[in-house]
Amino acid sequence: MDTRLQQLTQWVRQFPGLAQAEPQPVSGDASFRRYFRVHRDGTGLIVMDAPPAHEDCRPFVAIARHWRDQGVAVPAIEAEDLVEGFLLLEDFGDTQLLARLDSDSADGHYRQALDELLRIQSLPADPAYPLPPYDTALLNREMHLFPDWLLEQQLSLTLGNSEHALLDTVFAFLRESALAQPQVTVHRDYHSRNLLVREYTAVPGVIDFQDAVRGPITYDLVSLLKDCYVRWPEQQVWQWAEQYRVLSADAGLHHADADTFRQWFELMGMQRHLKAAGIFARLAIRDGKTGFLGDVPRTVQYLVEASGRQAALRHFHDWLLEVVMPAIDQRLRPLLAENPTQ
Repeated sequence: MDTRLQQLTQWVRQFPGLAQAEPQPVSGDASFRRYFRVHRDGTGLIVMDAPPAHEDCRPFVAIARHWRDQGVAVPAIEAEDLVEGFLLLEDFGDTQLLARLDSDSADGHYRQALDELLRIQSLPADPAYPLPPYDTALLNREMHLFPDWLLEQQLSLTLGNSEHALLDTVFAFLRESALAQPQVTVHRDYHSRNLLVREYTAVPGVIDFQDAVRGPITYDLVSLLKDCYVRWPEQQVWQWAEQYRVLSADAGLHHADADTFRQWFELMGMQRHLKAAGIFARLAIRDGKTGFLGDVPRTVQYLVEASGRQAALRHFHDWLLEVVMPAIDQRLRPLLAENPTQ
């Protein structure tokens, strides 16, 4: 028996027009949160279930209200119960940007997404809820997901002292670049599955922002353009990145020239992809969400290519090619072939 769903149903039925509501599952995500849809007078509303033992709704509520007040397209909060972990939200629909992207539509959609990203990065600080910093500890913790979950647990690789030393050197290089960048508001998961295409406006709806921090200017940009779920030709990615460099410079967010910004973008992408590859393995091993394993080869391939363009990371690049990619081919691709939905 789903006691959380029973509690959620009782909670939502107290509101006008929802006395007979029957919440229908919409989706889960890469956390313990679940989402349901109810209807009032023919209009959909989303009910978020965030079990308080695992999730804290307060950051979501604080960020949503501040960002919406500043013009960012996040859902309005209709009602909340922070103790039980229930929220009633505006319904942006089910159409992820990922589902609408193709070679003809991508440029228009990404221009809208970049405009919305500029709004987010230009936000004034909220004195009632200062965003935590994307600091050394957090950057390190994220990068260690790669060896801890993907290499050692998912791929069963045994890392020796020399390999740990290699990774420590790489992590320090990437961390220093991230901390040297201008610091802005960072959504932290700004990609094609967290942007929703809405019928009544070209502006994408922004969701899954509760982990926002104050951090490097290129983090959300690389999440969007070097997406773990869809890949674009390299020249197109650089064109979009340069467009955003100019937009964000004109907005006063930085003073970087094209080469500097591109280097920030490249190294930030590596930090992001180390983290993401580790998270995908953790989701499969710890949470049974094996569908994310299908995104690991694409994500690690980004690492291979970016490291190959960095003279300081040549040893890491060679190690990825000689050790990690063969392990993915031998231990992960057969699993994906047996389960094509993954």
